[in-house]
Amino acid sequence: MRKNIGYFEGTDSSLLTDLVCNGYDTVPISNGFDNHGMHVRIINNENRIDVLVGYVHKVYATDDDVQSGGVVTYQDVFHVCRTFDIPLVLAVHRELHDKARKLFTEIPDVVEFVDPADMLSRVREILNGD
Repeated sequence: MRKNIGYFEGTDSSLLTDLVCNGYDTVPISNGFDNHGMHVRIINNENRIDVLVGYVHKVYATDDDVQSGGVVTYQDVFHVCRTFDIPLVLAVHRELHDKARKLFTEIPDVVEFVDPADMLSRVREILNGD
């Protein structure tokens, strides 16, 4: 069975194309704001993905956005990933890793900040069980 890579809107198309050409499937995932595919909150064991990729801004919502209601918070995304043991690989330039981490509290082990240049190799490692 082919493995599924869930991706938020804006994910590097070269990364996704490489993965598809090498035998993986891709599934667009919505953060609830952009309506780009399957809503992240409905991921479960029946429609499970093997890894979720995207950029920090696709999981980070400002306090104003959260207070207006209906917005998926990073805690929601982290909860889904933690519950179903789905690695979440967020593309962030290496020099911004510390700043990106400070945007979030209680970052679970399934979340990784990866330099965009290293995304493909890291996702392949995860998919291959390395």
